[in-house]
Amino acid sequence: MNRKTQRIEFEQTKKIYESETLVFHGVDGFDVYNISIPFIRGGKRYLFGRLERREEWARSWVRLFEETGQDEWTVVKDSMIYTLEDPYISEIGDELVLGGTHVQYQSGKYSTFFGYFYRGTDLHNLYYFTTGPNKMKDIRLVPLSDGKIGVFSRPRSAEMRGKYGSESMIGFTVVDRLEELTADVIENAPYIYGIFGEGEWGGVNQAYLLDSGKIGVIGHICYKDEDENGGEVKVYLNMAFVFDPTTRESSDLHLIGSRTCYPPGPAKAPQLVDCVFTSGIVMRSDGKAELYSGIGDCQTGRITIDYPFEGHGRIV
Repeated sequence: MNRKTQRIEFEQTKKIYESETLVFHGVDGFDVYNISIPFIRGGKRYLFGRLERREEWARSWVRLFEETGQDEWTVVKDSMIYTLEDPYISEIGDELVLGGTHVQYQSGKYSTFFGYFYRGTDLHNLYYFTTGPNKMKDIRLVPLSDGKIGVFSRPRSAEMRGKYGSESMIGFTVVDRLEELTADVIENAPYIYGIFGEGEWGGVNQAYLLDSGKIGVIGHICYKDEDENGGEVKVYLNMAFVFDPTTRESSDLHLIGSRTCYPPGPAKAPQLVDCVFTSGIVMRSDGKAELYSGIGDCQTGRITIDYPFEGHGRIV
């Protein structure tokens, strides 16, 4: 089954219990999208969000927001401003790790991008500590049951498409501690095969240790399509799969969200009208999951879905 057919079947049978657009205060004139998952620190609930003006590209900042109401978030005054895109967080021991994409310019023109990583126990005083490989997004960390750290990579290139058919791959490796997280280690993570089809790309957005020892992955999977006028559309979908770090096998890849699952809204550009860029899930007390996602590269949405790793263990 190709991805477009899978998407049609998903939308015919999907169960979405709530669907909301998040509201952000204190950042007038800026869109907030492609957020980290919400997390708790010091008894308060926070997230990091990407800020960018609607008419600008590759000129983003990441700011810290505190929850101030149902689906309402307010920028934390005087908090650090990071020159990053698409923030994500991992909690490793008692430390918070913040990652994001740093776009570089030469002579005022786009040059390249890298993943930057910050760490610390004080949310308001995180320290930059390492850089990922050149032109690699979607590097994600997950604490493992033996105290080590799982690392997902996401190489993408024209060469890769020629070799594997898909535009990107997902790799996985393990480090003993954060000090071992280097560009070389990430670059050389062995690939997980069989995730993406011909012409597809995607990656891991958030990874969760399950009590079975497996890893529950929330990610995005993408392909190109055409609109009714023949214009190119980039289709981004929310997906989940399960990965066994011992056998290195992936299983149960399925869609958990698409643009139609979220409230209607604008897009930054015509080719992004069908784009939902996954953040991750937060579990609810009733066993359902809140799935957060960027919408159209200009808004953030939340939908409530069934637990996506049913039958594979619970999140630790």
